[in-house]
Amino acid sequence: MNLKNKVVLITGASSGIGEAIAKKFAQEGALIALTARRKEVLDKFAANLEVKTRVASYKCDVTNVDEVKNVYRQIKIDFGKVDIALLNSGVSFRSSVKEFSSEKAKVTFDTNVLGIINFVEVLLPDFMSERNGVIVGVSSLADSRGFPKSGFYCASKAAASIFLESLRIELKPYNVKVITVRPGFVKTPMTDKNEFFMPFLMEPDKAASIIVNGIKKEKKRIQFPLAISLAVRFLRIMPDFLFEFLASREPIPRK
Repeated sequence: MNLKNKVVLITGASSGIGEAIAKKFAQEGALIALTARRKEVLDKFAANLEVKTRVASYKCDVTNVDEVKNVYRQIKIDFGKVDIALLNSGVSFRSSVKEFSSEKAKVTFDTNVLGIINFVEVLLPDFMSERNGVIVGVSSLADSRGFPKSGFYCASKAAASIFLESLRIELKPYNVKVITVRPGFVKTPMTDKNEFFMPFLMEPDKAASIIVNGIKKEKKRIQFPLAISLAVRFLRIMPDFLFEFLASREPIPRK
């Protein structure tokens, strides 16, 4: 897929993977609509972007259906259409059962699952009628099992992955592509909070290159790094008693 002059919508573009992906798309000559809750950060990023392409920023909370509808409407006015929607917004809370909070669960699912669904809802009528478009949903390799202190996050990413898989099958007759991105550990403000050792921790720029190249090749799933991807495949078939024994051990602290 040639990305030049493609209109790309990116959610959660103010930092981390979203910001790095925006740079890669700009280098490919795409036209970029950036969304995040912090518009001032997006404006600064757009102003400092070295590659000259068309970039616009929009304040949008993906959990707010009305904001999503209004922003999508404005993007279509400004750009005429959306070719690729990269739905990247995400949050994570590390908390044990001693700090159990349904509010944290709500925020996690509202952002990581409904944040994708809310944008898909506004994209589908145009993509299906035009029989064209690409939906890229960012999930995680953490969707494989329920890791301690990360239950809300793992469950939300599992839900996102399953939803995207179902969507991919249904949209195939409409020529609408659905891509699931499943990264391992990427150095972002979200993972900076993790107190444990993160193997194969990757810089956002490298992760963004893998993701954009995967989109260009129209892969159904983009998952990395290979070592972690293979490890989680093994974890999925591992007997419950063995997984529970290993997962209950204290994680290696960060140095």
